[in-house]
This record gives sequence, C-alpha cells and structure tokens, in this order.
Amino acid sequence: MNHPGESLRTGTGRLTVTAVPLEEWRHVTQWADGEGWNVGPGDADCFHPTDPEGFFLARIGTTPVASLSVVNYSDTYAFMGHYLVHPDLRGQGLGLATWEAASPHAGRRAIGLDAALPQRDNYAKHGFRPAWDTVRYGGALTRPGRVREGTVRIGPAHLDAVAAYDRAWYPADRGGFVRRWLTAPGHVGHAVLRDGAVAGYGVIRPAPEGHRIGPLFADTPEDAEALLDTLTADLGPGADLSLDVPAPQTAGVALAEARGLTERFRTVRMYRGDVPPSRAGEAYATTTLELG
Repeated sequence: MNHPGESLRTGTGRLTVTAVPLEEWRHVTQWADGEGWNVGPGDADCFHPTDPEGFFLARIGTTPVASLSVVNYSDTYAFMGHYLVHPDLRGQGLGLATWEAASPHAGRRAIGLDAALPQRDNYAKHGFRPAWDTVRYGGALTRPGRVREGTVRIGPAHLDAVAAYDRAWYPADRGGFVRRWLTAPGHVGHAVLRDGAVAGYGVIRPAPEGHRIGPLFADTPEDAEALLDTLTADLGPGADLSLDVPAPQTAGVALAEARGLTERFRTVRMYRGDVPPSRAGEAYATTTLELG
C-alpha cells in the first residue's frame, strides 16, 4: 500500500506526513535517544523491514517535527510506537495531526502500544484500554552472570525453532522480525532447550547506555533466571543493564531487583480491538517498547 503525503496547515506552517524509508527513519532513532529511550544501534534495521510502509515522519518544510510507527504484523494485529514530537513544538497539535494521518494504516486491525503515563488518557480517547504496566528496570549489575547449564547460544540451526516458540508470546507471527533480531550485529541470543524443544529464549544487545535485554521469554522462573545469568555472563562488574518487565510478572520483577536494578520509568501496555491471545503479559522482559 502506498501512502501519499498528507498535508495540512498548522500554526507553524504546512505539515506533511509520509511513510519514509529506513535511511530517513534513522533520524527518529537518534531523536528517541535524545529523549532517553536508549535505543539499540541496530534496532531500526530490525524494525523497518517488518512493515516498510508503516514508519511515518511528519515535517514542516524539510524539518522533521513528529513521528509514529504503525506496524502491521498480520491481517489482525498492528503495533504503534515511536510517537514523538519535537520538544520545542509540543502543545501545537502536531502529534495529533501525525496520529490522524498515520493511524489509518492499521485498518481494522486490533492495535497494541506502550503508552507513556502522561499520554494514557489521550490514548483512551481513541478507544485504547490499559492491560498492564511495563517497568523499565535499569542500573549497575550487582550480581555477576555466569553461563548456566541447559542454555545454548542461538545459531542458524535454532532460528526456526525459536521463531516458532516466540509465536505463543506475541499476538501475531513475527518470524521475520525474530530472525533479524537474533542475527543483528551485536545481538546475542541464548535459549533453554529441554528434550530438544525450546523452553525459553532471550537476547542481549548493546545500547547507548550499557546493554539491554529483550525479549526474555521462558516456561518457568528457573529457566528465565538461567537465561538472564547466561546473557549477562560477559558483562563486567557494575555494567549498566536495562530491561522492560511487565509488572504482573512478579518473578521477572524479582529477577531484576535481585541484580540491583531499579525502576527508571514505566509505561502502560494498551490495546484496542479484539487482540489475538498470547502470553505477552507473562514475559520476563518484553522485546521492545517500540514494536512490542
């Protein structure tokens, strides 16, 4: 589907909202880091191919002023993220205008998003309902990791099995994204195998501030702990680590806090429409706040 530019007059000039290619979207990644999102250097390269027509940039003239991603994962589910407005231009309706231009890309699909707390009521006006809080835990590791028995480094031979395991944890099949996520430069994945079947997996990747873990999916708290230990085995003492834990997953909260990590901020997972069932709320760490 092609998205011609949508243009409207604002108090600051004419706003144009268009879906943009990866090279232009990298600007948004830099912008998000300026907001403290701590986006990994390879994240955009993994995100954008998931739905190349779903990454929208708003400009006044040639100046980027707002963004929104609307990623269609399937015929029934989409995820929104990267909702940003330039700090100097907030309060002028640019975010709402960008939303109104970009959100129709989702069509009739159910939609998920992770809302900043101040935006919760605004999303509710668009029919979104809260599901759970997600807590960004971060800080200097006080408990060193170690490679745990029963975990394996994910390699090419494991990709199909891990992607199949991921399907239960997400409201849509995102096998292409999972394969990119596991093989991106700097990304390291480990899995728990039990009787030859995947019983959990996690990924650690570099970020502007330290490292981030996501996802961390596992059948049991013990498997999640084994993966977390293995994923952090190569980090030095006091290394900065962050991960996004659904608050209802109390075992995930305990794992983070036992390693000296504390709450940095929280978001609210919200949904609109009939969302396909998944184990997303049981995750020990969600994959990303930007793409779910």
